[in-house]
Amino acid sequence: MQLKCVAIDDEPLALEIIKKYVSDYPALKMVNTFEDAISGAEYLKSNKVDVLFVDINMPDITGVDLVRSLPEKPMVIFTTAYKKFAFEGFELEALDYLLKPINSSRFGAAVHKAIDYYQFKNTSQTNEDEYIYVHSEYRVIKISIRDIEYIESMQDYIKIHLLSAEKPVLTLMSLKSIMEKIPAAQFIRIHRSFVVAKAQIRSIYNRKVKLRNIELPVGTNYADFIKDWSK
Repeated sequence: MQLKCVAIDDEPLALEIIKKYVSDYPALKMVNTFEDAISGAEYLKSNKVDVLFVDINMPDITGVDLVRSLPEKPMVIFTTAYKKFAFEGFELEALDYLLKPINSSRFGAAVHKAIDYYQFKNTSQTNEDEYIYVHSEYRVIKISIRDIEYIESMQDYIKIHLLSAEKPVLTLMSLKSIMEKIPAAQFIRIHRSFVVAKAQIRSIYNRKVKLRNIELPVGTNYADFIKDWSK
């Protein structure tokens, strides 16, 4: 496996640094670089690549607008010296977001994420997948299916509560969308706002599901689940 990469940045030094970092990873191959965003966009429209390193703040068109214009988007890793642009990258589901000056260890973390995500997307999948990938905090997060305790709806967002972390993962997604990613045999919707891992249910009493440290209500439209669970 070797991922084809393109880098677009109006700063020649930034391009040289990215090229040097890419050369340190046998799994990556830099096929082209551009100091001109428009030329880079034209190249991408007629050439398939796997990973795009692109600066957000460029003089002709922004990296965000460039990515939006692509009919087929590669894995995108935004680079910029301005942290304020991070949310725009998040909206486009960027794989990662690197703040300049980019250090080698942080670059390496983004590369390994790209490799993992590529393998995930290009491997035959079943309902027993061990991991899912969601966009959170301006980057892609890898989550173990077994680590999910329950999922909570927050209007346009969901919170994925994990057994291994006190802080849930917040991502822009609906409960319906996340349920299409997780194994149906392992999770159950108990309320319009909650999906729980069946293996984490300790008990059910008085229309409430007891998990490890919390009780969640069972919605009226989901009460049949109680009978099925107790069989």
